[in-house]
Amino acid sequence: MKIQTPPGMRDFYPAEMRLQNWLFRHWREVSRAFGCEEYEGPIFEYLDLYTLKSGPGIVSELFNFEDRGERRFAIRPEMTPTLARMVAARANTLPRPIKWFSTPRMCRAEKPQRGRLREFFQWNVDILGVDDVLADAEVIAVAIEFVRRIGLSERDVVMRVSSRPIAASVLAGMGITSDEEANRAFGLIDRYDKLGRDEFRRQWQEFAPAVDCDRLLAHLEQTDLQQSLGLAEAAGPAGEAAAKQFEELWQRLRQFQVDSYCAFDLKVVRGLAYYTGPVFELSARQGGLRALLGGGRYDNLTQLLDGPSVSGVGFGMGDAPVLELLTELGKLPALSAGLDVFVIDAGSELFPKAVEITSQLRRAGFACDFSYKRQAIGKQFAQAEKRGARLAIVVGAELAESGQLTVKDMRTAQQQAVAAAELLADPVSTLGAMR
Repeated sequence: MKIQTPPGMRDFYPAEMRLQNWLFRHWREVSRAFGCEEYEGPIFEYLDLYTLKSGPGIVSELFNFEDRGERRFAIRPEMTPTLARMVAARANTLPRPIKWFSTPRMCRAEKPQRGRLREFFQWNVDILGVDDVLADAEVIAVAIEFVRRIGLSERDVVMRVSSRPIAASVLAGMGITSDEEANRAFGLIDRYDKLGRDEFRRQWQEFAPAVDCDRLLAHLEQTDLQQSLGLAEAAGPAGEAAAKQFEELWQRLRQFQVDSYCAFDLKVVRGLAYYTGPVFELSARQGGLRALLGGGRYDNLTQLLDGPSVSGVGFGMGDAPVLELLTELGKLPALSAGLDVFVIDAGSELFPKAVEITSQLRRAGFACDFSYKRQAIGKQFAQAEKRGARLAIVVGAELAESGQLTVKDMRTAQQQAVAAAELLADPVSTLGAMR
């Protein structure tokens, strides 16, 4: 019986795993460059953790189950609830600011589609315990530093930045004043790019027939930053505060030297109700501005878990959309298996010595291998090249005659004789210059 990979899941063969590790390495290096520490949580949580934040409607989107103790759990679909739970549990003892990151595996019980799978890895970066928009700007700067390092320019991606309070002020000026109505409106606006103009108009008229949709569309599609700030300021003290906060954010983005990647976009509101301030999405410029990352400020989440109020801002970035974009742009790196050394025997009688040398090099920290099959030197060199070895060491007759080994640089094809005793006594120094 043939059993295939489950829908929306992936197998990672070595070539794919090299790409995943390349991506994870950049995620970790950028996070640590900004002073963030890594954390993790359980693969599943109590179902209540997700319904508390997102309501009972979220259950259909989760892989959930009941254990033998009749407790309801769900495999984690995102990391923010786990983060909030962990911070709430130790809020009074954790040093501030809390600058954490994680790269967990997630699952969502939804229909697989382009760039959105049922199982995926997600890079999460959050700063908690800081009210100043300096934290918002730094979180955005983390994301932009990552795309810079993997070769994506302002021509490839754009960080679309907005503000929930500013958007709320604009909606209030159109007659949508209650929190419930505003959250429903945000959920619809969040789907604008996916729905398209005509379908958005139809759904908006069902939701709020008394609110002029053409006027709203004009705001969403044509209003620039200064006009939006003016609308917010005209809405009253709350709008004035939101406008001032957003102007400060933009100044910080310039100071972090990432503003060239950023653009104001009032359509970015993020559909989740827990966002309370600036929000942002990193989008690919080609392919209909599909999102690569989403995030924003959330200042009340820990209180939902009976913890003290701890302000926070963060984002999540999935692995699949990023790798898909790099593939489309022809910017995926060419990665080999990355062996340091491949040891070759010039004859089957020399193979035991080749194994000894391989073992000593491995103990010295070299990624080292040999051929299982006894075959001609040329075929062993071909195997070394296929495995991506940087160096090849040939164990030949010279070892018995003069105590020497031949070391070949597989990139330049240059080779030289090296004393075996010297190499084995200090392989790091002997091979270091060629490694």
